[in-house]
Amino acid sequence: MSYNKLTPALTHHLTAILGAENILLDDESKSIYGQDETEDLSFSPEVIVKPSSTQQVSEILKLANHHHVPVTPRGGGTGLSGGALPVYGGIVLSMEKFKRILEIDEKNCQAVVEPGVITQIFQEEVEKRGLYYPPDPASRGSSHLGGNLAECSGGPRAVKYGVTKDYVLGLEAVLPTGEIINTGGRVLKNVSGYNLTQLIVGSEGTLAIITKIIFRLIPLPRERKVLLVAFNSLEDAAATVASIFQRGVTPSALEFMEKAAVKAAETQLGKTFPNGNAEAQLFIEVDGNYEEVLAKDIEVIAEVAEKHNALDVLLAEDRQKIVDVWALRRGMGEAVKKISAYKEEDTVVPRAALPQLIRGVKEICAKYGITSICYGHAGDGNVHVNILKDKLDDNTWNTHVDTAIREIFELTVSLGGMISGEHGIGYSQKAYLPIALSPIELKLMKEIKRTFDPNNILNPGKIFVD
Repeated sequence: MSYNKLTPALTHHLTAILGAENILLDDESKSIYGQDETEDLSFSPEVIVKPSSTQQVSEILKLANHHHVPVTPRGGGTGLSGGALPVYGGIVLSMEKFKRILEIDEKNCQAVVEPGVITQIFQEEVEKRGLYYPPDPASRGSSHLGGNLAECSGGPRAVKYGVTKDYVLGLEAVLPTGEIINTGGRVLKNVSGYNLTQLIVGSEGTLAIITKIIFRLIPLPRERKVLLVAFNSLEDAAATVASIFQRGVTPSALEFMEKAAVKAAETQLGKTFPNGNAEAQLFIEVDGNYEEVLAKDIEVIAEVAEKHNALDVLLAEDRQKIVDVWALRRGMGEAVKKISAYKEEDTVVPRAALPQLIRGVKEICAKYGITSICYGHAGDGNVHVNILKDKLDDNTWNTHVDTAIREIFELTVSLGGMISGEHGIGYSQKAYLPIALSPIELKLMKEIKRTFDPNNILNPGKIFVD
């Protein structure tokens, strides 16, 4: 794919739009903004721009579209599929200055925010008013809400409360050609034409740049309790998941962690956790407004776990214990990635298929001598499969890693699953998308992209193989 380079005249035009203080051209900045949290990938942009208004975003895109210069939108840079990588150079458009919470409407349980607001800050602000925004990716302390929309982030509490798309009522967005659009609105029902809001959410920054978000919120649950359930077998732990739901209990979080993931988190945090030597653990949270209801849910969960050969069931009731076990879970991804070079796959299957998925992953990796560590959101069937180079030599790793990933994805799809639950396809996974989607489905998606972005200047090189 061929794009034009940034010329001094274009740089001067960008400066006129933004002011020199909002344009970065130095090598250090190019290195920082040329990476996200995806493996060790890095692509240098030609310039980084930091607009602070929708009109500025519009003018930048009009300019880039006219001169056929690629634009890569960027939020917090916490993505795990290379969605913010400027693979064709050009302009990185950082949304970090769009960081205002414009309104929290307590009567209607809604909020209007800009996309550069950090997820955790938004959650804490609405909680002060007795409201709740449940989507909580592991990177919530640094990820931007706009990036969460781009990837349709989920996190642990998606099992009960849904993912990002379930809380987006409307958007202000700028098209790749520079037009400003408003989709959806501040109503809970809306079938006025195609649902452009939900088309843009999850489109990984390839269709439009979001500049304003209208969220729906829900009342904050008053009570919360956490269980840690230990097992001697990965498959017993995985099989317990579906059985809990069959008994009529819907936890607010239900996470699967194998021993190697727990050990990595212990090393990272410098703490030891109960039953750390168990082959697998389930981290289960229940929430609600009445302690007696939660007590009954906990009783049912314990009964189900016992039937699936649980070694131990521990209840964390006080606030500090709950904070400690959440720290274990939230630190797991970063801890595992420190072990060695890695590939992280974001598999998702119907939750009853979790035992087959985990067993299959282990068999595939063993066949090629590759280490795998699994953890993730078992309650909605979303398991993060970390494939580690560990002690393999470069030749063995390079020869077998792609084959192993393909076999894992083929297994996932055969079980009724998909190749990404919440991390997106981005740059790193696009070669595998045909495993999950048919040619006609891919064709329709590419046609949608062309309609929004006829010159393919917005976040090119993502989702589809060029």
